[in-house]
Amino acid sequence: MEILSKNTIEQYILPNLSIGLRGKECEIEQLTAIVSAILYRLKTGCQWRQLPVKQFFNNKVLTWQGVYYHFNEWVKDGSWTKVWINILASNYSYLDLSCIQLDGSHTLAKRGGEAVGYQGRKASKTTNLLFLADNQGQMLACASPQEGKHNDLYNIQELFEELCQMLIKAGINLRGLFLNADAGFDSKEFRQICKNKEIEANIDVNSRNNKIENQSTEYQHFDEELYKRRVLIEHANAWMDSFKALLVRFETKAINWVALNLLAFSVRFLRKIKYKS
Repeated sequence: MEILSKNTIEQYILPNLSIGLRGKECEIEQLTAIVSAILYRLKTGCQWRQLPVKQFFNNKVLTWQGVYYHFNEWVKDGSWTKVWINILASNYSYLDLSCIQLDGSHTLAKRGGEAVGYQGRKASKTTNLLFLADNQGQMLACASPQEGKHNDLYNIQELFEELCQMLIKAGINLRGLFLNADAGFDSKEFRQICKNKEIEANIDVNSRNNKIENQSTEYQHFDEELYKRRVLIEHANAWMDSFKALLVRFETKAINWVALNLLAFSVRFLRKIKYKS
């Protein structure tokens, strides 16, 4: 199963992976095979120990522990984040930033771990991630995972700043962006955060909020036609489910979970780039 071609991996992924933590310097062919094995695990959702390593390595066969070691080292030194930001920065002409979409997504966390909490609606322990997507449903950024017991507005200032910083590092200007968000993000605090960043927030009104508050100027500018584009992030979340390792969280470390999501962002975007080029 080829998730990304060898040429694509060598062109877009390998240059962003740290060399210093590899121990003995690996050959390009072996590094490509290691990344292919990691992508196989991301796509199929198989356990690390069940990786069919023999199908990826021609000469020296690396064990599943060796593949996981490289994945984990690249998580710890920020290489996977670097991969995504650089892919985004060098190819943002393929994005549609006429409108961006904000949403949160709860994922079942079967093994527990960091940023895991009981979520009543799903009657299970979950992890919540906030995502940004463009106007085509391409994921752009995700924030640090939070325990599932928290709603989408929990620690919103810090988490939204993380989302914005990922875009800024990729050279995307926030000023004047239109942002759609559902009623779960309807608060004075979040509207003010967007205003301070000169982002035009189009947020659905939460009927549970004070009716007098809902009559303020910010609430009178809600654009229903623009809001219909928010369905694109629902499509994006459904597409993310095609990566079986993301359907249920088995990674106990929060940074490993984020890395897998960023890797999935990268795969989809690279496929789009290759399709359109």
